[in-house]
Amino acid sequence: MAHAGRIRLLEVSGSPRERGRQYGEGARDLIVEAIGYYSEALVAQTGMSWHRITDSVSQWLPISERLAPHLVEEMRGIAEGSGARFAEILALNVRGEFVYDHQAASPATVPELDEEQEEERDAVDGCTSFFLTGAASGTGHTLLGQNWDWRTLTAGTTLVLRVVQDPLPTIVMQVEAGQVGRHGANSAGIALNANGLGGSFGNEIGLPQTLIRRLVLDHRDLASALKTLVKTRPHIASNALLGHRSGFGIDLETTPHGVDWIYPDEYGVIAHTNHFQASVPPQLAGRYRPVSADSLLRLPRVRAGLARVAEARDAEESASLVRAAVSDHLGHPEGVCTHPNPDSPRLKQWSTLLSNCVDLTSGEYRLAAGHPCETDYELLPWNVYDGPGSPD
Repeated sequence: MAHAGRIRLLEVSGSPRERGRQYGEGARDLIVEAIGYYSEALVAQTGMSWHRITDSVSQWLPISERLAPHLVEEMRGIAEGSGARFAEILALNVRGEFVYDHQAASPATVPELDEEQEEERDAVDGCTSFFLTGAASGTGHTLLGQNWDWRTLTAGTTLVLRVVQDPLPTIVMQVEAGQVGRHGANSAGIALNANGLGGSFGNEIGLPQTLIRRLVLDHRDLASALKTLVKTRPHIASNALLGHRSGFGIDLETTPHGVDWIYPDEYGVIAHTNHFQASVPPQLAGRYRPVSADSLLRLPRVRAGLARVAEARDAEESASLVRAAVSDHLGHPEGVCTHPNPDSPRLKQWSTLLSNCVDLTSGEYRLAAGHPCETDYELLPWNVYDGPGSPD
């Protein structure tokens, strides 16, 4: 176990259960902190007890066991290694789906929402993601990354996890402690970043996002990774930005009822925030409101900043210009680089937790733990192409 700046680095290997135990042991204190935060925040938000919340998340267990049994095994191992209950680890992995379901039910039980409740309903997910290839990166390399925005008090529970799982590709990803998937890249040259989209799509149970994202990174071929995003029914709408070492990139707006997509523009750029860009789903037509109003501000600002990356003369300058783009403060405290709003309730304050930039050409993985305006990108000690599953 090591640290890069303010974030913990953890490597696990072996069978799914063994990987989970190693994970649970190596991140036990962070998992305890994560459970402490969500047990307070979700109880305050829903009025339900923590035990009732952890009982209710069992509704996602059957589909998870059917479509991702090895990841359920990992979660069981995480529980064993950390000393937490399995139901608590499952809750950490379905926190977005649980919040979404509670919010979707609110209008039926709360006829008129006050300003604070409306803000609570909107707060499902954040993030600003980007893809640059060819001339857009300044070096001809292919870059993917994002600012990961979420609740400020979860910042101390983030970690970088390297999963060695031969014969599957080796994965490097950033997660909240206890989660089996979120954003990252694998040794086959596939990278995934993601951000929430919001919207109400009914009550049918779909696969949680942490598992979908990990399943994508478990693939060694691009077609299979793409198929997972296109064919898997998610429980909530989410944007997935998928890139490959070949320079291929695609952005998929996935919902429980369908998928739409965006290819790179003529300059080799994709940028995405938290509103539908390819199309507004028919289920939301005529009543659509972006999950985050500042999403409409962040998109043109980050695109303008990313346009300057084409001027880079080497990889270091390219990363520096990316960092400048994702440090934009128009709209402060909200914006591309989000800072906590002191007027917001403590449990619901939002921040950029970290920023990452993966070079799929060289395999270099850079990460700034915290706000990128304050923290330099640091190279992780692992190259994406180290370990089993690397391309020939």
